[in-house]
Amino acid sequence: MARRHHYRRRKDKEQPGIDVTTFLNLMVVLIPFLLITAVFSRITIQELNLPQQAVGGENPDKPLVTIEVIVRDSGLEITDGETVTDTIDRLAEGHDIKTLSEKLAALKGQHPEKEDAIVLIEPDILYDEVIQVMDAVKVAEVSRPDQVELDRIPLFPKLSLGEAP
Repeated sequence: MARRHHYRRRKDKEQPGIDVTTFLNLMVVLIPFLLITAVFSRITIQELNLPQQAVGGENPDKPLVTIEVIVRDSGLEITDGETVTDTIDRLAEGHDIKTLSEKLAALKGQHPEKEDAIVLIEPDILYDEVIQVMDAVKVAEVSRPDQVELDRIPLFPKLSLGEAP
């Protein structure tokens, strides 16, 4: 009869543990590297709304006011939907956002209940310029002599976008 070897575990012998030292060394180096090279970006969203159509139950005697800002390569135009009411020429460094904000603040003074406006854009306008115009249409920044910070006055927060004629 063949002799079989039976190996038995000795209860007094300790089980070998897993050595995690090299893994921890890797993590100590890898985590700061990933944190340093991570790109932290801030995403902002421009909320756009469609203009409200007049419903038959509303006051038909009151004429609807349309405010359009047309962004052209040569400058900015403010219209009432049919005719151009103001023209703002382009400056050497870009569109004159400050003048646009002042003119829109005057329009808001004439029509305080108006909350929507339409921004019409020519095809070759830079994205950054479009966002600057949209911000100027939404909010006016007004400085007061006794304050250091600018006051933000809401103008026309409900924007619609379209292609310029």
